[in-house]
Amino acid sequence: MLTIHGKSISGMVTIGPLRIFRHQPMDFARAEIEKPETEVARFDSARNAAAVKMKEFYQEAISHVGLDNASIFKVYQQMMTDSEFVDAVKSIIRKQSVNAEYAVQQAEQNFTRIYEADPDDYVHGQIADLAEVARILLRTLRQKQALFSSDEPCILYADDLTPSETIQMDTTKILGFVTKEGTPTSHTAILARALGVPAIVATGTDVDASHDGKTAVIDGFSGVVYLEPTPAILSGMKEKQSQSIHLKELLLQLKGLPSETIDGHRIEVAANVSSASDLSAVLKNDAEGIGLFRSEFIYMGRETLPSEEEQFNIYKLAIETMAGKRVIIRTLDIGADKEASSFHLPKEDNPALGLRAIRISLKRPEIFKVQLRAILRASAYGKAAIMFPLITSVWEVWKAKEILTEVQMELDKKGIAYDKQMEIGIMIETPAAALISDKLAKEVDFFSIGTNDLSQYTLVVDRTSRNLTDFFNPHHPAVLKLIQMTVENAHKAGIWVGMCGELGSDLSITETFLKMGVDEFSVAPYSVLPLRQQIRGIDLRK
Repeated sequence: MLTIHGKSISGMVTIGPLRIFRHQPMDFARAEIEKPETEVARFDSARNAAAVKMKEFYQEAISHVGLDNASIFKVYQQMMTDSEFVDAVKSIIRKQSVNAEYAVQQAEQNFTRIYEADPDDYVHGQIADLAEVARILLRTLRQKQALFSSDEPCILYADDLTPSETIQMDTTKILGFVTKEGTPTSHTAILARALGVPAIVATGTDVDASHDGKTAVIDGFSGVVYLEPTPAILSGMKEKQSQSIHLKELLLQLKGLPSETIDGHRIEVAANVSSASDLSAVLKNDAEGIGLFRSEFIYMGRETLPSEEEQFNIYKLAIETMAGKRVIIRTLDIGADKEASSFHLPKEDNPALGLRAIRISLKRPEIFKVQLRAILRASAYGKAAIMFPLITSVWEVWKAKEILTEVQMELDKKGIAYDKQMEIGIMIETPAAALISDKLAKEVDFFSIGTNDLSQYTLVVDRTSRNLTDFFNPHHPAVLKLIQMTVENAHKAGIWVGMCGELGSDLSITETFLKMGVDEFSVAPYSVLPLRQQIRGIDLRK
């Protein structure tokens, strides 16, 4: 028996034959081309086909993991359609009269050397994206599929898996997967978790071909993989698997029950929404509201800005669907890794620190007002709230509220109905906002702590970077201290405070947040019932 330790993606046990998947090396020789323009056209045809595929993956991923985590496919699509990399490939074909495959490889190598020499972690992180785009283009050029296929359900082993390989997994055949590389916070891991695929990553262990076809066990509760387990281990894991299935069935019995601790402390467990198609999952998982409606999906993947009427209908649908439960609509958070061509934003060296979120809204008030009008009009059809993202100063809140007041006055003048008591809140997702949360609390009705960005900005670490896994710790004392400070300042001012982001669904720290006084959690729909179960098992008197 071989025992392998790694990092678990989800608490599940799965058993099946192991199948080893090796990425086939794609090293294409240089070939002289008589007609470079014909080869450029061939390259264009391949990249356009690949870009269409990435758009399909993007739309599919949104329904599974939300806009933020699906954005990697948007990045791939952008690199295939309009980028310096594409221009470089064409230039090599034309100047050297060579085949497209060789040109793609040369362009990738050239850009990789440039990125490796750059001290900026953000630029360094693009190496993996570039490699994946190059692989996809090479496969498309040769009309090859690198996807793993199996006639029977199995557990997949690979050195690593890319997001595009993960999103295409046939979950009826892939019982789970194990990778030598990877991180628990990577796009691949997040996709696997959302798809319900048990996985262990970052094992650091090579598995040779002798294990192919042999029995394997993934213990997602302990982060252990057993290859060719002993009869005793196999029997124990089968029992553990039965228990986990039973626990899943018990979760369904929590529908309709309150998210309340043993000692009677009531918590609201709401859901995050990244598209209108998420609404059915919100209802299916019995969420107590929508704690984060990511409005930017309405703006993305299109060449023109959405009209007020289009936005109004989408917000109205969400509000009416929730039938009196609160829907918190976050104003657009475009920028950083979320691009929208209709905004014509300039390219920035560090977009995570650039023009994004509330900064765009305040600099483009004509766009902001259209969105605010649509939200206000929709608020007449149920219980809505509005939330401003990426706040760093009191002035930003004042300015956003000033524009909101102007829109309210316009609607009053026209006799258009809206909820005049609608709550106004802000995201606390920067250290600056947390540190002045006592002042910000006097300006709004609630806070929502965005743990993803708060962790990244506090620790100065890209949570999706493979090179920085050991440095990204959302349980870091500094992050927790900022969260506690925010909660305390909110309550002193008499307002409630929620939490959204990956950390909100981390059951290992739920009790800590409850003891801090967090009033609401907003998580992915599939995390609502597990979180409710966790809350109902906690006694804050202890």
